[in-house]
Amino acid sequence: MRESYHDELDQIGASLVELTQYVSTAMVAASTALLETDLDSAESAIAGDHRVDALRTGVEERCFMLLARQQPVAGDLRTITTALATAADLERMGDLAVHIAKVARMRYPSAAVPQEVRPSLEQMGLLAARLAVKVGEVIEGRDVPLARELEAEDDLMDALHRELFSILLEESWSHGVEPAIDVTLLGRYYERFADHAVLVARRVIYLVTGVWPVEVGAKVG
Repeated sequence: MRESYHDELDQIGASLVELTQYVSTAMVAASTALLETDLDSAESAIAGDHRVDALRTGVEERCFMLLARQQPVAGDLRTITTALATAADLERMGDLAVHIAKVARMRYPSAAVPQEVRPSLEQMGLLAARLAVKVGEVIEGRDVPLARELEAEDDLMDALHRELFSILLEESWSHGVEPAIDVTLLGRYYERFADHAVLVARRVIYLVTGVWPVEVGAKVG
């Protein structure tokens, strides 16, 4: 019985890692759609969201089953409750990638963003995809040092987000209100994607150490 129980815990962890892979793929496709005016990539990111939702549901069902049947305590209970929260964060990351793809699809066949902001958004897209990959490594290896490194990545995302706003506020901005709204939303989607990635990393730190990082929940709404 205990062997089966721990096999279930392992499967939950594997599903979370798989979730990060789908989320990373969605972010790459969404950013490609945005920057290359690629409708196929946009549709791919949007269509793939059902897999993220299904994986989250699967994780939740396994967790609830273990809570009901095994009544775990101590470390095992922490593992299960952390997995539930992590699955929700990862699903939200997938949703944010879909939001980006939908902006690209809505503006197609026109480019969704003006040339002035493309370099910043390109860096944000690359950083977001990298964060998703690293989160998978953090979960799989319960890698606390790597989890702590994600804070610096999030700081870079925040700096890029501020850079977007500085461009929008320049007197030379000549693209009107609608593109400005698109860029504002896109910057927020990328920033929140990074916030959720860092929150997952902090949950892993808590899982491994039993100490909840002070910063958890400070930014993510």
